[in-house]
Amino acid sequence: MRIALPPMIDPAALAGHDPAAEVVALDGETMGTTWRVLFAAPQDCDVDGVRHAIVRRLAGLVAEMSHWVPDSLLSRFNRSSAGTWTTLPPDFAQVMHQGLAIAATTRGAFDPALGRLVDCWGFGSIAVARPPDATTIEAAHASSGWQRLTYDPTGRHLHQSGGVSLDLSGIAKGHAVDAVADLLRTFDIMHALVEIGGELVGRGIRPDGDPWWVDLEVPPGISIQPLRLALHGMAVATSGNYRRGAHTINPRTGRPITSGVVSASVIHTTALAADAWATALTVAGPVDGLTMARDADIAARLVTVADGSVQEHFTPALISMLEG
Repeated sequence: MRIALPPMIDPAALAGHDPAAEVVALDGETMGTTWRVLFAAPQDCDVDGVRHAIVRRLAGLVAEMSHWVPDSLLSRFNRSSAGTWTTLPPDFAQVMHQGLAIAATTRGAFDPALGRLVDCWGFGSIAVARPPDATTIEAAHASSGWQRLTYDPTGRHLHQSGGVSLDLSGIAKGHAVDAVADLLRTFDIMHALVEIGGELVGRGIRPDGDPWWVDLEVPPGISIQPLRLALHGMAVATSGNYRRGAHTINPRTGRPITSGVVSASVIHTTALAADAWATALTVAGPVDGLTMARDADIAARLVTVADGSVQEHFTPALISMLEG
């Protein structure tokens, strides 16, 4: 078993550690998947209050950023007329601000404005009878792309240039993981593991003094040595077509990816960034993706299959964690 350790231990993150604390497990459904929270409960913890707060928080994020909900703010933006400015609430604004920054850094390998392409391929909320033809793909591609968006962070205003459709499925779930972890702190819960659909963040440590251990996902049918992460002040996200089928679009071609990457896992300080970067590396492939990740000091593992041969690729940042 290979072990990846955090770069450092944060003394402040160990505050309030209680070896006798009970580990409480809560779970539910959101964003078309499931959520699960484990936490070391402080004395007199209102567990029902925590559960209700999590459910409300997640429902609020869905109401803002779901492309499956017709009256969500995202859906209303997608239907807005050319020239319209939409004022975003703080969560939506944070996702767009950081998402556009990651889009620029990854040269569009991650792109939050691919909704038209997602829909024309039938990967979103609109079912299609058959794969799109070249003319349909070109039309959707012409109205897509993060560079067609203008965002004013000062006033949290997002501009609709005309026909641009957002799809935040490659980043919003990660933000939701961070948001729930932050919410737990308002209940004085400092030691927790939060997971939504396979994206995780760990804060503090378990009552027994161990970190929150999680095993990196391995695609079905792939035989590689397990890799266990100590999620102390870290998040991890994995992207791969084995999870939902061939649903990842290459923003540069407007077509499903052919990069050979079957799994991209990213370890980061936030699940938002890990989520978006995992998508970007899946699109970019092992050569361009690893170069981008290395230049940005991203800890990542890519699993590729070519001619029946399985390979693992590690960035220097992840190698240093393994050596630790």
